[in-house]
Amino acid sequence: MIKATYHKYLLNFKQASGTSRGVLRTKETWFLVLERDGKQGFGECGLFRGLSADDRPNYEEKLQWVCSNINLGLDVLLTEVAHYPSIQFGLEQAFLSLESKNPFELFPSDFSEGKQQISINGLIWMGDKTFMQQQIKDKLQQGFTTIKMKIGAIDFDTEIELLKSIRKEFSSKEIELRVDANGAFLPENALEKLQRLAELELHSIEQPIKQGQWQEMASLCEKTPLPIALDEELIGVFSSEEKEKCIATIQPQYIILKPSLVGGFQGSNEWIQIAANHNAGNWITSALESNIGLNAIAQWTYTLNNPLPQGLGTGSLFTNNIESPLEVTNGSLGYNTNKHWDFNI
Repeated sequence: MIKATYHKYLLNFKQASGTSRGVLRTKETWFLVLERDGKQGFGECGLFRGLSADDRPNYEEKLQWVCSNINLGLDVLLTEVAHYPSIQFGLEQAFLSLESKNPFELFPSDFSEGKQQISINGLIWMGDKTFMQQQIKDKLQQGFTTIKMKIGAIDFDTEIELLKSIRKEFSSKEIELRVDANGAFLPENALEKLQRLAELELHSIEQPIKQGQWQEMASLCEKTPLPIALDEELIGVFSSEEKEKCIATIQPQYIILKPSLVGGFQGSNEWIQIAANHNAGNWITSALESNIGLNAIAQWTYTLNNPLPQGLGTGSLFTNNIESPLEVTNGSLGYNTNKHWDFNI
């Protein structure tokens, strides 16, 4: 018999982090702990307030129900929490962790053994021009060759100037630039903005207009001079039929998978397969989980053998993250086997 408990944890940002949806100072998350025969398994339910499809008043009740019914088994539970993607992901992690020799090694590989690293992008948060310039400088000094800049909160011309300043020093062969608009553009002026951005030889833009506007997004993806990646568009799309309809309608160049927001490994794998059938690429991004969730995402991501830089650099954002062997060096995420986990709930 398995015993299950859950625990709320509040992550504190080192400095307030800006997106087009507002400024983040704390991030709520929930840990799922399974126990059987003296062994433990851990998972993180990375609820993202204001963004997750499962940001509902009864979220904690659902976690209580899951813990009370844990012995129904993983497959049944995943179906029962189909509209709670972050709980699905926490369950997948916790069961894998419980079955593993080492509760923190969910997907044994050269990555989890510290032999290989995962190339990641350096994330530039929104803020005033000086703050964003400093972040760019820091990321370049830290050895990142792919920079992802969040845009859409300050004046567009200022954002263009920031990107131009990078391009003056570094060509597209030296530094890959990605931008994430978080749905900030309006459909009527999005194409014009994409054309201006394309002149700077960017790799891609995430979610230029708000999700749910499939026809407008399809039109953009057809005409765009710059590859478009769907991100928020995938949130809250649960059935296989709706996922197929979404990708078939929009025909994006890329999709971005955040396992906490799209139903864990199972949900992400389904999206990846559907996108591949429509010639769309993908990469994986964390969604401000603690190192527990980030570790699970990173280990799984490594098994996908995706050569693109991934979005897994969020572990250093918090003052009270879980101590772990994960570390970022020279624009890559690695697993330092000389470091240890410190996870006591």
